[in-house]
Amino acid sequence: MDNIFYLQTKNTTYVLGVDKFGLLRHIYWGKRINRREFSLDEMTETNSNHSELDNALCEYTVFGGKMYRNCAFKCTYSDKCRDSVFLFKHAKQEENELVITLTDKVYKADLILHYITYPDSDIITRYAEIENHSSGDILIEKLSSCEVNLPGELSYNIVNTQGGWGAEFQQQSTELKAGYLVFDSRKGTTGHTNQPIFIAHRNADEASGDVYFGALGYSGNFKVECQRDYVGITRIVLGMSDFDFSYTLKSGEVLASPKAYIGYADGFADMSNEMHRFSVNHILPRSFANKPLPVLYNSWEAVGFDVSCENQLRLAKKAADLGCELFVMDDGWFGERNSDRAGLGDWFVNREKFPDGIDSLIKGVNDLGMDFGLWFEPEMVQRDSDLFRAHPDWIYHYKTRVNGELRHQLVLNLTKPEVENFVFDSMDKMLSMHNIRFIKWDMNRPFSEIGADNLENEQEIWLKHTAAVYRVADRLKEKYPYLQLEACASGGGRADLGAMEHFDSVWTSDNTDPLDRLTIQNGFSLLYPIKCMRAWVTDWNSDKRPVSIDYRFASSMQGSLSLGANLDNYTSDDMKKAAEYVALYKEIRNTVQFGDMYRLSVGDGGDYWATQYADENQSVLFAMSNAGSLDNKRYKRLKLKGFQSDKMYTYTVDSKRCENSGEYLMNAGITIEFCGPLQSKIVVFK
Repeated sequence: MDNIFYLQTKNTTYVLGVDKFGLLRHIYWGKRINRREFSLDEMTETNSNHSELDNALCEYTVFGGKMYRNCAFKCTYSDKCRDSVFLFKHAKQEENELVITLTDKVYKADLILHYITYPDSDIITRYAEIENHSSGDILIEKLSSCEVNLPGELSYNIVNTQGGWGAEFQQQSTELKAGYLVFDSRKGTTGHTNQPIFIAHRNADEASGDVYFGALGYSGNFKVECQRDYVGITRIVLGMSDFDFSYTLKSGEVLASPKAYIGYADGFADMSNEMHRFSVNHILPRSFANKPLPVLYNSWEAVGFDVSCENQLRLAKKAADLGCELFVMDDGWFGERNSDRAGLGDWFVNREKFPDGIDSLIKGVNDLGMDFGLWFEPEMVQRDSDLFRAHPDWIYHYKTRVNGELRHQLVLNLTKPEVENFVFDSMDKMLSMHNIRFIKWDMNRPFSEIGADNLENEQEIWLKHTAAVYRVADRLKEKYPYLQLEACASGGGRADLGAMEHFDSVWTSDNTDPLDRLTIQNGFSLLYPIKCMRAWVTDWNSDKRPVSIDYRFASSMQGSLSLGANLDNYTSDDMKKAAEYVALYKEIRNTVQFGDMYRLSVGDGGDYWATQYADENQSVLFAMSNAGSLDNKRYKRLKLKGFQSDKMYTYTVDSKRCENSGEYLMNAGITIEFCGPLQSKIVVFK
């Protein structure tokens, strides 16, 4: 019993142990069990083709020996041996962390597994480290953050996303009956297609059912490997991708994997709310984690690259009239930036557009009661720029290849210290000279021609580039504690928990069509915090599918409300209505950004959406009909969630003031009437 280890969270128990051979094995993960009654079963070889390890629930599988399934770790030692034998060395268990060290004695390498628990959460943080105590190099070819073993032999439904630019976070569920199911990114960022997450369940729904889930805190290439083997055991390995990856670990060095956050929940609502709370309390940058994000206005859709002090101040005045708190000038303010074909890398103010600089603009914005923000794309450069002409060797490249461009851009080699410092210095100079409180950090293309002649091992670029992005963001926030950073990568290409550890918000998608966004926001909300989800009210798609301002605001108010429409086109009635919605959002903002969320109806499979946000002070219901014609049931009866049974609540539906108990609202519910497609209702319960 000395080598059985227990991790206890509020409602769950996780148990692992060391067998008589020194192998670290998984024992249990699920609902909390207080008594320490677990033991390890003996494993024996069944026949010459299936070793005893095939049936073992390994806590962290390494490549080698008689282990033939997917592994979490793989390396090559200095003598070219690729067989790993990591057995138990020692364990240290403190109040909130279990650290288990496994060792390969022959090669003097230690594999250290970390498990961190929290008194206020059911989430367990996991990551791995490899230490090289030998005199030679170890080539690390795979270092995953965690491996999980799911209970039972029945098949699981695996949930991830399948999408693309403008269609991020399209939720998909696949029943894994046999073989492997892989979700990954190979582009240098998280990307727009899959997410570095897993959600595994059998017959769970919003309200109930065993749900096992995890999310990786990493913004580079990732890999989620799900396997169901021949005896029905389902395992999931989560971590950095091993595609084109290796890392040369020198003598005396340590390499740590990104953190993974895993949990067990009763239903999808419990899962999402647990992750939302955990992210706010333990992942987001501390400077703004517990503060509501401001309502911002971004001028991109109004003027594009044609920015000037005059048109920015004109838009700022209108944004202030609506109640916006932050004004952001987007692309076009720097270098010779008159289109997307030139200027990236030249992060100095364009003197033709701003002859007197931008301080008068910033002062004008500040005098209107708003903070000022700027757009940067610091990881990119263009051939038509002073930076590229001075430093053509600062991009990823091979001397024998012509660099391919996407959006007329090339990717800077941030693994070079001088390039990383340039990126920091470019933003630092603007921040030190001007009263800038917000930066939207964009990245509009993936990597290609991935040569890095400064590196002995060029396959390290994927990890080292991402680490450099994080370092620059952290340096900026440390020097300017009032600065808010937003991560954007051509839409939702860097919307992950790794980015959210260093950035205060993320850009979820370039697609701001209010109906499309309901699907995108629903997929985002599964494991990512609502607080970080920037949601814009714009004119996107208005020529193809006209949608009312009411519907646009109702969609965007379900995240961190932002505005990006061309306010010059707003009528006086539009301005009045928009100002009313901004004022309403400020009243419900804390509830939306920090409260519990309940998906009452998901429009992907029906004719309407209904999402509720609740905290101890109030609750807010957003109900929105889809674009298609409604069925003959124009009246929708909704049973609500998250109320205190014995408390009375007042609310207004269709101009009718009502009062009911929490017990009534949760069990009897309320009726919502939709008179046609693309209608929206917002109901606030006090």
